[in-house]
Amino acid sequence: MKSIKNATQTKERAFLVGVDLRQEEDFLSVDDSLSELALLAETAGLDVVGMITQRLDSPNPKTFIGSGKVEEVIALVGEVQADVVVFDVELSGRHLRELEKLFGDRVRILDRTALILDIFAQHADTREGSLQVELAQYEYRLTRLTRAWTHLARQAGGGGGRSGASGGVGLRGPGETQLETDRRVIRARIKKLKERVEHVRQQRETAGRSRDRRLVPTVAIVGYTNAGKSSLLNALSGREAARAEDQLFATLDPTSRQAKLGDGQSVVLTDTVGFIHKLPHQLVDAFRATLEEVARADLLLEVVDGSDAHAREHRDTVQAVLDELGAGDKPRVVALNKADLYDSTHVDRDDPAPVLGEVVPVSAVTGYGLDMLRLSLSSAIAALWESIDVTLPYAEGELLARVRERGTVEVDYRATDVHISGRVVPSLAGELRAASARWAETHEGATT
Repeated sequence: MKSIKNATQTKERAFLVGVDLRQEEDFLSVDDSLSELALLAETAGLDVVGMITQRLDSPNPKTFIGSGKVEEVIALVGEVQADVVVFDVELSGRHLRELEKLFGDRVRILDRTALILDIFAQHADTREGSLQVELAQYEYRLTRLTRAWTHLARQAGGGGGRSGASGGVGLRGPGETQLETDRRVIRARIKKLKERVEHVRQQRETAGRSRDRRLVPTVAIVGYTNAGKSSLLNALSGREAARAEDQLFATLDPTSRQAKLGDGQSVVLTDTVGFIHKLPHQLVDAFRATLEEVARADLLLEVVDGSDAHAREHRDTVQAVLDELGAGDKPRVVALNKADLYDSTHVDRDDPAPVLGEVVPVSAVTGYGLDMLRLSLSSAIAALWESIDVTLPYAEGELLARVRERGTVEVDYRATDVHISGRVVPSLAGELRAASARWAETHEGATT
């Protein structure tokens, strides 16, 4: 599927429509949500030339906004010569078809979901990311086939890039309409994409088990888009591990890097896709294979843009997505990023979920607070683990090395053995107790 940015050499002109539904409670006001939509439009390569809002008790069954407001928008779109009208809601197939009839062939109609999907398509750099975005696009399109849809049946067997259909599925059966053909082609493509995404999920699960065997703590970095997650990953790992750009959804593909927290303790930090207000459920479903990194992590590092006036609302959005992923109660450390841009004494530090360790003001750009953040992460991980007090022989060198990597422990090297006390991951605690029991039996047998 073509993205907005690739569809034309010059920027398309966009007119935005915001809707305030009285029946729905929202984290953001209609004006704030529309301002965010403008940033999304700019990220997608559109030139915003106007916007309007309407307050409704309930959506119009045909056009979502009222018929009078539609006429007003049509007139304004003509005045500013807009090419695209973007609604800050998710429109149904019927809404799209009715609006397209009223606006005519010259103006394209998009909703917030289609715009976000387009941005994801532009920023997917890997085959894995492209697969997941394409799946979300097809699932969105399945119930919204309109005149804007380029018939896949005509592309069948043509090779073509990501939007090309598989050969053989485009032939129309007896009495089958073009719409039915398109739906059949899309369903076939969705089935194939789901199989490939499932393969990605299995690969990630295998990689996760491998990390578990190495007993390296894992920390998933989560937060609102453009909060500075990639910049913080780079700062903590000491290298340019992830692309950090001042734009929405700069990172789609997860990046994992090892980082030192101090006293020899290492963790694996994984940068994840940013969340956003009204994140399309198609994206959550399609990216579930990637987002499982969040559920599998030992700890969450939630990055909050402390300089943003809507940091509180952004945290609510992040919490809602984490709840959907089944990770809403997972312990976390909160990093209030961009401390160089705000006065940390005036930041709202209320937390909507369990937090282990302090809420730490940091700046990924200047390095301010990074040592305190490392200490807070180390303490939070240690708080999850079990207390141990064991004695091991020097022969258990490999186990001793792993304890120092993934434990907060004190090691006392004595004449004939090593005494270890502190806190370690539960699975490692079991190994240590078993090894200590074997050593105790051997040592007692040797002395009797």
